[in-house]
Amino acid sequence: MKEPTGLLRLSLSICLLFLYTLAESSAPVVQTKLGGLRGQYVSVKGKETVVQAYLGVPFAKPPVGPLRLAPPQPAEGWEGVRDAIQQPLMCLQDRQITKDLYSNLSMTVEIPEVSEDCLYLNIYTPVKPAEKTRLHVMVWIHGGGFAIGSASAYDGSALAAYQDVVVVLIQYRLGLLGFFSTGDKYAPGNMGLLDQVEALRWVQKHIHNFGGDSKSVTIFGESAGGVSVSLLLLSPLSIGLFHGAIAESGTAAMNMLFNSNPLPVAQMVANLFGCESTNTEKIADCVKKLTADHITNIQKQNQMLFFGVTVDGQFLSKSAMEISQNHEMHKVPFMTGANDNEVGWLLAKLFAPPGWEDGVDRVKVMPIMAMLYPDPKDQWITELIADEYLGTSGSRVKNRDGFTELVGDIMFTIPALQTANFHRDAGVPVYMYEFQQTPSMLKKMRPGFVGSDHGDELMFVFGFCFTSCVIMDGCTEKDEQLSRIMMSYWGNFARTGSPNGAGLVPWPQYGQEGHYLGIGLEQVPGQHLKRDRFTFLTQTVPEKLRLGREKMEQSDLPKTGPVVQTKLGGLRGQYVSVKGKETVVQAYLGVPFAKPPTCWPPETDPAPACGGMGGSEGRHPAASHVSSRQTAYSRP
Repeated sequence: MKEPTGLLRLSLSICLLFLYTLAESSAPVVQTKLGGLRGQYVSVKGKETVVQAYLGVPFAKPPVGPLRLAPPQPAEGWEGVRDAIQQPLMCLQDRQITKDLYSNLSMTVEIPEVSEDCLYLNIYTPVKPAEKTRLHVMVWIHGGGFAIGSASAYDGSALAAYQDVVVVLIQYRLGLLGFFSTGDKYAPGNMGLLDQVEALRWVQKHIHNFGGDSKSVTIFGESAGGVSVSLLLLSPLSIGLFHGAIAESGTAAMNMLFNSNPLPVAQMVANLFGCESTNTEKIADCVKKLTADHITNIQKQNQMLFFGVTVDGQFLSKSAMEISQNHEMHKVPFMTGANDNEVGWLLAKLFAPPGWEDGVDRVKVMPIMAMLYPDPKDQWITELIADEYLGTSGSRVKNRDGFTELVGDIMFTIPALQTANFHRDAGVPVYMYEFQQTPSMLKKMRPGFVGSDHGDELMFVFGFCFTSCVIMDGCTEKDEQLSRIMMSYWGNFARTGSPNGAGLVPWPQYGQEGHYLGIGLEQVPGQHLKRDRFTFLTQTVPEKLRLGREKMEQSDLPKTGPVVQTKLGGLRGQYVSVKGKETVVQAYLGVPFAKPPTCWPPETDPAPACGGMGGSEGRHPAASHVSSRQTAYSRP
């Protein structure tokens, strides 16, 4: 075959250039004050509406170098048109956990690499060429226990197409970089929450360029994302940034995601890296100098480390409970709810005893239940709670089901009800739901006793059945119908502040009668969701504890904790009494006998424990930290 002539080569080049130019011109381009963005067109199953997708849009400067552990700064502009067609890198986290999670969910989604440079958002906006009316905006905050998660795990195209809304998916700093705190000005914490505020500010400034109405923004999120939504309702920094809120399976009443005393965790981090641990300024400076690999590795190797939400004086001026009880939240329409088996499978596998699927003995779950009340003087109450949830029959299956119900109630359902009550009593419209459907494709992957597990509602809310998100076993017609119904409820709420609309089962306001909607293949209104359990956990148990503590105060048991001096420093413990003996026992818990064996750099032999730390509180068992960490890896 002859080589192409020069004229032919020129013709081929011109043709290729034309095809490239045609492809470029077919992509949507939007102009903002920061610069141009080139996105892509996306279609969804069952709708003719075409969606424009803009991925990896920066809303803040990269939080690196001097901006590590610092509040986010507004994004800088750029020259020309920037491609917005690739998923952003995920914030630093254990990427393998996220990969395993979606494998267990029978879903194939893109899992990007991780980076500190991660403050980006994705935008999905329906193409409406003949309309000038601004569209309502829904801003999604992902979950993951403030430790994992990303915008790339979700696809907003179906929700945008079916509901004619602009969907924005945001990212925020996680783990150590997002929530590390020394409890003072050197590292106040809550950087991940400040990232969310900055993303909402970006939406206010720029969403009109994408057809969105900055005066009609609804925030919604699940698990830690739901907690974030609930916290944004309490923060003075978010006033005027949104106009409705949906908190799914997570609210600010979930105490396990908060850390009222962050300094010990900060000191532990300092010790792990060989940093000075007695001076908070030096601790913060040391953490700022660590490499990203060091941070990622230390979080992988020390999964009991948990960096929670703190009262930082900026995002939160006082505790979330105090703000809520005083009804000082932003007065906007509020929707919240939980699933009927929140700890039925994924979360249960994290902490339930081995072999729990076939049933458990009561004695095996009692130590885990004792973590709920780490003070030894209060642990007698766990027997009362066990009788309420597990019963006294000794059935291993009833023990399993009662145990998972208890943990689900304490972690999700009871906090959701408490939060609904706070907002209702503040005079705002509240809508409550219980999700009751298991996705059909997951039934093959789970035992039959599992109901609607943590996060099962997400595929229906986002319409995953209609998007490019690959669900391995596909969706049934019933799955698709339920998804259309849920997208309608959520979309209606974003438009009007009420989920109700034509063709839908009426969803009554929560009100004093505790109305809620049971959502499954059928939607059934109900009243007083889990009323007996709510009364037991919020009234009976606290009252029993109060009476028990009063009785102990009136006893001859010493009122102050014992103190013992050692060569390493002082230890303050506690007095404990036991049934059947007058002898009082001194308990000293969590006494260090060696340096942490994961110090950086690693040491081959255990090193003697360090002195020079002054007095140490030996009253809080390590289990009180374990319970928080074990609940951290919820679904993103």
